[in-house]
Amino acid sequence: MSRKLPPFAAVRAFEAAARLLSFKDAADELCLSPSAVSHQVRALEEFLDTKLFERRGNAMHLTLTGESYAGRLETLLDGIDGATRAARAGADPEVLRVLCTPGFAARWMVPRMGRFAHADRLRLRVSVGAPSTDFTTNDADIVIHWADAPVAGVLVEPLMASARYPVIRPDLKARLGIETPADLARATLMHDETMDMWAEWFELAGCPPPQMPAGPEFPNCELATTAAEQGGGVALAYDMMVRDTVASGRLMRLFDTVTMPFVIYSVACDEARMDEPMIAAFRTWVQAEVAEDGRPATAIRVAE
Repeated sequence: MSRKLPPFAAVRAFEAAARLLSFKDAADELCLSPSAVSHQVRALEEFLDTKLFERRGNAMHLTLTGESYAGRLETLLDGIDGATRAARAGADPEVLRVLCTPGFAARWMVPRMGRFAHADRLRLRVSVGAPSTDFTTNDADIVIHWADAPVAGVLVEPLMASARYPVIRPDLKARLGIETPADLARATLMHDETMDMWAEWFELAGCPPPQMPAGPEFPNCELATTAAEQGGGVALAYDMMVRDTVASGRLMRLFDTVTMPFVIYSVACDEARMDEPMIAAFRTWVQAEVAEDGRPATAIRVAE
């Protein structure tokens, strides 16, 4: 049986205009001119041999026929959209897009990615600043972000807690002869403008901070740690971020004194998508990896 179908361009123009009750707004959404939208709507009205819109003063309204037709079209177009997404998913493997900081990516995520069952479908993206948890704009399925502050409409699960301690390159430690916290007066201390905790660490170590000009200040802990790794001085690093680096010998830990652990990273996703298979699988995997490292964020809150 042959179908009596209207031009699809006219249907799209009418659906947008009916939903927005504005030819101009519909034109902006469809990247057309208002006159082009008006032309498409008139073409559809001619095809149907009925009016779909009417003017009441300066406002545009749907006719009864237009309102009924728009409602049925919305259901049909949603069905087309769903069928198209399913067809595309069948043609291409589902990709999980994870957004995180450069430090988390380089020091923790990348070395472990091969252990994720769906690693071949994972696309890691890094953010030059704090990763956005606005899932309408960030082009991500999962975000690993700093701390665990709640976000409306977003599932935020505390992921990782960590203490901090000083780290230095082994050759620099030997050259400066650092054996006690007081010896740090001979070193350049790297500062972190996000959350500098040198004063707290020296207090815990029972030693006054060195009376010397402050060392360089970096936008985040990763840059401060990288500077220490390159021989620039001593950084107050996060244990969870430098364990592999210390194990490799590129950095070494100084002293037993550590700050109190607190949440440094959380895993976040759109609440409406939290149970999607790939997202749920990643959340389960990343939490298990952190638990294996021995410092999950359970019941530990971010420092005030």
